[in-house]
Amino acid sequence: TMAHSKTLLVLENFIAGKFVPCSSYIDSYNPSTGDVYCRVPDSGKEEVEAAVKAAKAAFPIWSSKSPLERSQILNKLADLVEHDLEAFAQAESKDQGKTITFARTVDIPRAVYNFRFFASSILHHTTECTEVPTMGCVHYTSRTPVGVAGLISPWNLPLYLLTWKIAPAIACGNTVVAKPSEMTSVTAWMMCKLLEKAGIPPGVVNVVFGTGSKAGEALVCHADVPLISFTGSTLTAQRITEKSAPHCKKLSLELGGKNPAIIFDDADLTQCIPTTLKFSFANQGEICLCTSRIFVQRGIYNEFLKRFVAEAKKWKVGDPSDPTVNVGALISKEHLEKVKNYVKEAQAEGARVLCGEGVDSLALPAGNQKGYFMLPTVIAEIKDESCCMQEEIFGPVTCVVAFDTEEEVIERANGVKYGLAATVWSSNVGRVHRVARRLQCGLVWSNCWLVRDLNLPFGGMKASGIGREGAKDSYEFFTEVKTITIKH
Repeated sequence: TMAHSKTLLVLENFIAGKFVPCSSYIDSYNPSTGDVYCRVPDSGKEEVEAAVKAAKAAFPIWSSKSPLERSQILNKLADLVEHDLEAFAQAESKDQGKTITFARTVDIPRAVYNFRFFASSILHHTTECTEVPTMGCVHYTSRTPVGVAGLISPWNLPLYLLTWKIAPAIACGNTVVAKPSEMTSVTAWMMCKLLEKAGIPPGVVNVVFGTGSKAGEALVCHADVPLISFTGSTLTAQRITEKSAPHCKKLSLELGGKNPAIIFDDADLTQCIPTTLKFSFANQGEICLCTSRIFVQRGIYNEFLKRFVAEAKKWKVGDPSDPTVNVGALISKEHLEKVKNYVKEAQAEGARVLCGEGVDSLALPAGNQKGYFMLPTVIAEIKDESCCMQEEIFGPVTCVVAFDTEEEVIERANGVKYGLAATVWSSNVGRVHRVARRLQCGLVWSNCWLVRDLNLPFGGMKASGIGREGAKDSYEFFTEVKTITIKH
């Protein structure tokens, strides 16, 4: 790779308002070609130390700005990212493997909206006040920023999920040290170039690139970082919890899902089938809210399966930069292997693979032969105990099984360690409310999917995480509350 190093993009850490080179680097691949196309700093303790120091130094000035001042700066940053929307979308697609269409319509617009949303919401929070006349006291609450926030974001929706953390953190007056995934760092680095122009003072937003085991660990273990917001795997979250316990840090953990879709026989299939395809295969199935367990009531099971498989076969896999492509490349060679192994495992257990991996042949353009691609795959006749029905696959694979009664399907839907999201399809309003109440998960969509109001709490139960984020929830997480009592 060294011979080509002058054509490779080389990223640098962003600390105290300046780009800083690193002593060692990691290769980052273009998932759609399999080639190294970028070098990412392999940061550790030293770089994290410098970033935390900068964030700590910037905290007094930033935290004393009024919410309105911070709001104006966040809006300016939103405008700057939006102005470069196409460049950001191209970079995200190339770096992550997602289709250019998805990056243009979902990832980057949502990143822009994250800044605008928190720029607005920060202006509308009020604290509580109670009077107790009998004791001659007034009690009121005051909220202040926590300090330096450690933000660790994943590779599936890189800028989208990074800004979902940075925006509320700095809107509330904290300063941050962020660590994006080493596999998808380019758009974070591009965003850093816009911070000064937006009016963000040096040290308010620091970005340190590198692996979880080195850079992430240094950030989580740092005594001067009282708060960690993390999106990623349950396994990593367990490590974060252990490492941060001695410091009693505040944690917000958004982890995996094994989200069920429950389709009753009175569902409107004309709406249900296209939406179910989307939440099985959008972004290559690499969204924590995707489903890989579809429960269909027996009366419509055969019809659903036939129509669903026929539509899944129409999804076009190929070069992510082609606007007609529906499914891009998976993030890495290792991840592709892992996803394919789930399908092999299902076959070994006697399940039927109805389309996709190992069944249909994948034709790729010449330049993409070495990329990490996989066809949308549908598995049927699989047991609830199977790993494909218990573990998060995080790829374009979904399992379709039949059920008979409402009672039975609730129990089966809840029978996994995760509890992030669920979808319920039925035209019976009473049933929708009943089932939604009993599902053990943080989000339930009925007759739709991924319709998000950022005001509302987002997060999971059980192994899907701790805490919620949203307008009020993020404000509560990124500030400390104090009760003040005055006798008059």
